[in-house]
Amino acid sequence: MSLNNTPRSNRVHIAFFGRRNAGKSSIINAVTGQELALVSEVLGTTTDPVYKAMELLPLGPVVMIDTAGLDDEGELGQMRVKKTIEVMKKTDIAVVVIDATREDLELEEAWIKELREKKIPVLAVINKIDAKDDIKNLEKKLEEVLEVPMVKVSAIEKKGIHTLKEKIALLVPEEKDKFCIVGDLINPSDLVVLVTPIDDSAPKGRLILPQQQTIRDILESDAIAVITKEHELRNTLSKLGEKPKIVITDSQAFLKVAADTPKDIPMTSFSILFARYKGDLEIMVEGVKAIEKLQDGDKILICEACTHHQQSDDIGTVKIPRWIRQKTGKNIEFHHQSGHDFSENLQGYKLIIHCGGCMLNAKAMKGRMGEAKNQEVNITNYGVVIAHVHGILERALEPFPRAKSIYLSNK
Repeated sequence: MSLNNTPRSNRVHIAFFGRRNAGKSSIINAVTGQELALVSEVLGTTTDPVYKAMELLPLGPVVMIDTAGLDDEGELGQMRVKKTIEVMKKTDIAVVVIDATREDLELEEAWIKELREKKIPVLAVINKIDAKDDIKNLEKKLEEVLEVPMVKVSAIEKKGIHTLKEKIALLVPEEKDKFCIVGDLINPSDLVVLVTPIDDSAPKGRLILPQQQTIRDILESDAIAVITKEHELRNTLSKLGEKPKIVITDSQAFLKVAADTPKDIPMTSFSILFARYKGDLEIMVEGVKAIEKLQDGDKILICEACTHHQQSDDIGTVKIPRWIRQKTGKNIEFHHQSGHDFSENLQGYKLIIHCGGCMLNAKAMKGRMGEAKNQEVNITNYGVVIAHVHGILERALEPFPRAKSIYLSNK
């Protein structure tokens, strides 16, 4: 997978925040060396957040995010600010841009405080140093009062841009260097069998993203990936010269794969692996227990991070609701949501069932889980639910002892 083809969800998300006309767009253009963001002297030129996936040395693959001004005004302006706040939930590194000609930092101070509370690394950038010689008071405020790393730049004159890139690189979270979906469960030369159904819902000419990323992770671990369809699994296993270390399946083929995989071979699903990789598997496993307590009229929110053409037997809108109704015998009300927006008001839902989140970065997925926790709503994901309703979750959690223990407790 080349850097140019790295999925957005696996890139470091660097968001630029600040007042209108602080120079956010100009700095992004200077940092990237490209005219990625529209620049104008008119206040509020940037409206909706602008995302650009690119390679930025020395960081590698990143997503640069330009946002609307934090001081935007009016009804439309407040809608833009709301969109900017949403960006914070998926931000790995925050760059707060400050106009050197300003003295009042009340808005920036509040924003920096909120970013820190959410444990997002922050870098303050004083822009327009070409327009003001004496910025000592501003520097003192940032360094001594706010205690935030700071760099001075002139986007127009391209001064300080190299230093800015170096400072951003120092803030990259260490875990971003770890691409580990299944790598910690296998050793070099291990055989890993991947079951990837090819049906009407499969994308033409390619595998879906979780399958691609899992294959890459196996290869990075110097292990061997064997790919087969669900109807060929039994035949595939019989032809292997040694027992595979693990079998990983698409969740929709769980029952058949469980039946065809010998009990002494660990088995799980792509979706369960992604519950751990992008979020928190143990929380997802705890959340699935809510299914057993559902009553008539209870509401469940089913969320997908991407939008796609729905098939007649769509997994999120058709299959999972059907399986849950069959499992519980209750008249459950299902609501659906897709795309990058996530409901702010989760009250009234007994459970949130989320997709694997392959199109979200880990920050965004964990942010959604945190929002559910704050509103005391259980959350789980597709793979965990499917295994649970089919009675095979205990087996699917064999590779994850702590999650299995949580599932079995008070069952």
